[in-house]
Amino acid sequence: MISSTASGPRFVPVRRSPPRKRETPTPARKAPRSQRRRPRDKDRTIVPNAVSVHQPSPRDPHSQTDKPGFRDYHRAMKPHEMMRIQPRPVATLQPQSRKLHIPNLLTLSRVVLAIVFVALLGSVTTRALKADPTGVDRLGDLSHASTAVLVTAAAIFIIAALTDALDGHLARKWKAVSKLGRIMDPFADKVLVLGGFIMLAGPGFTSVAEGVGRMQVSGIAGWMAVAMVARELLVTSIRGVYEGEGVDFSAGVTGKAKMVLQSVAVPLILLIVAFGNPGPDTHMRTLVVALAWATTFVTIFSALPYIGRAVQHSIEQQRKLIQAFGPAKTRKPTVTPSPKEKAKTRERARGGQGGKRK
Repeated sequence: MISSTASGPRFVPVRRSPPRKRETPTPARKAPRSQRRRPRDKDRTIVPNAVSVHQPSPRDPHSQTDKPGFRDYHRAMKPHEMMRIQPRPVATLQPQSRKLHIPNLLTLSRVVLAIVFVALLGSVTTRALKADPTGVDRLGDLSHASTAVLVTAAAIFIIAALTDALDGHLARKWKAVSKLGRIMDPFADKVLVLGGFIMLAGPGFTSVAEGVGRMQVSGIAGWMAVAMVARELLVTSIRGVYEGEGVDFSAGVTGKAKMVLQSVAVPLILLIVAFGNPGPDTHMRTLVVALAWATTFVTIFSALPYIGRAVQHSIEQQRKLIQAFGPAKTRKPTVTPSPKEKAKTRERARGGQGGKRK
């Protein structure tokens, strides 16, 4: 800078500010451990459905990280080796839970067998009997094509009856009684037994013999099948009503005897019709009729204990209702004494008091 003075121009130095220093980034210092904070959830990178390989979840019951020596031993292992050591748990059915389904499966299989049994009996065909019993062939009034059908139906009935006894035994032994079993078990029994008797009383086992007319080769008349169906409906209704109130209506001795006799009569009648001679005036005909009448009588008689228990329980219920809500006990009417009677009672009271004072 040039400035003018009296002696002449002279140079005056100009003051300049010192150059700015560039700010170099200082290395970040680590905070002491006491001041360090954990990364928050928002600072973390969340990956959905991510599975930690090196550190299993502490809630995992199969975690082995808490065992002694695990961390030191697995520190140098690779991730795929860690996955082989720590497999994910797989949910499996315990042997005890598998047992609970076996009685129900047997019951459902019996329903299927009952339907097949009834369908086989519906496919039986008949033909007319001859007058001479010796002229009747070994199939009775049935054609040769129905022999295999009858034998198969008898075998299916026997298998279904065995499953009925087996599933009840297993359910009581393993304590696996369920609502499904209590519903399907009697349903399967009714379809199997009643379906068999209805088909034996149907037109498939009806024949015409010379000198006799129409006859039922199976020995089961129509009214017998109706009586059996009516008995089952009555007992089922009684049991459903009173068991809902907590009354025990389980099968007694007569009910079990009825079921055993029915389970023996149906396949035996089928085998007699298939391989015997159920024509009129024959021993096989007598045996078939005797089985039919015995089964019908026992079936009807087995309903009497259920009816008796139902009547007894209803009488007890009515007695309790009468005691709880019956008419109140009549009290004796109180008679108000007359003035003369009141005076006499006062005199008696005074006389008694005077006698005591003396």
